[in-house]
Amino acid sequence: MNREQFFQELRTALHREGFTPQPEQDELLAVEWDGLPLCRITADGGVRYWQEDVATPERERACERATDLACTVREYMTLLEQAPPLQAQSLTGDYRLLADFNGAVLAAHPTRLGVQFVTWDWSFDRTGLNQGNYFQENYVGAKQDFAIRAGLISKQQIFNQEQLVEIYRCCSDTLDTGFDLTAEQEKCIRGVQEQIAIAAPDALECIREQEQHPMEPYNQEPIM
Repeated sequence: MNREQFFQELRTALHREGFTPQPEQDELLAVEWDGLPLCRITADGGVRYWQEDVATPERERACERATDLACTVREYMTLLEQAPPLQAQSLTGDYRLLADFNGAVLAAHPTRLGVQFVTWDWSFDRTGLNQGNYFQENYVGAKQDFAIRAGLISKQQIFNQEQLVEIYRCCSDTLDTGFDLTAEQEKCIRGVQEQIAIAAPDALECIREQEQHPMEPYNQEPIM
């Protein structure tokens, strides 16, 4: 895969997530977070870091997030490089066919703002596309939408961000309120939280923001 194209796309993805990509050094992409060095990313998506740069839980989570982004970007940039053009009536521009199954299509469209992903349904004669959903630099969301459209998974198996936030919060309440839990139950609940933190970091960030800026209680004036 072309290193320059990979790093260019990765810079866009990292910047969107609050990281600060630095100039390439020795064929490595240096990354800063919160104004300090965090890690360096290799051309094959590997991540290198000094232990002192991830010495707090917050910086360790940031490094994990950068690692996930590098893996995700490398995956779709590799597929994009190998994918054939998507051809359909009334479709113009550079769209590449990443997946085609059971009447559903997942395509990628390179733009100067990063790769855009689209899911469509084929028309009955497979010459046209309809009901497009567009995902700007959201490869994970596009894959999930494609899997649902293609019937690979049921929509009922997917939790949205609001649901994940409440599940995580309920897990925290259960652990913090002194319930008589067995070691296995506690391990299971913490595992659920860890899974949400890895699979849906946006949900975890939403919880942190709510904890830092709690809503003011509503005080209703008495009716005279």
